[in-house]
Amino acid sequence: MTDNSFRRPAVLDQVAVALSGLCLLHCLLLPFAVAILPFLGQFSDDHLHAELLIVVLPVSIVALALGYRRHKRKGIVAWGLSGLVLLTIGGTIAHSMYGLIADRSLTVVGSVILAIAHYRNFRFSKMALRSAPE
Repeated sequence: MTDNSFRRPAVLDQVAVALSGLCLLHCLLLPFAVAILPFLGQFSDDHLHAELLIVVLPVSIVALALGYRRHKRKGIVAWGLSGLVLLTIGGTIAHSMYGLIADRSLTVVGSVILAIAHYRNFRFSKMALRSAPE
């Protein structure tokens, strides 16, 4: 009989890593798409980061919290929260006050930090599950 209690946190971490990756791809590829395909220039002022935060924040917070309950590593949570803070600042304040370069810079760095935190959260949760007494 297998223990499915690990399954939900693992899935959330995997979803969070995928969302961080999508944010990163969006930030890196959209400028090239706008430069290569001039008719997409009309979309350059649209701002998708704030809408993505509505999904990224709750998924990441829940995944990090569930992982912490299993592995008890505060550093992973701290890295994850710092990535979320950078994403939030990049997608809200930086975009409206400092422009596209500040927005993209903070979002890319935040996405990478968050993806690494979720990967480590996943790995340490898996290790904690394996070493837990049955």
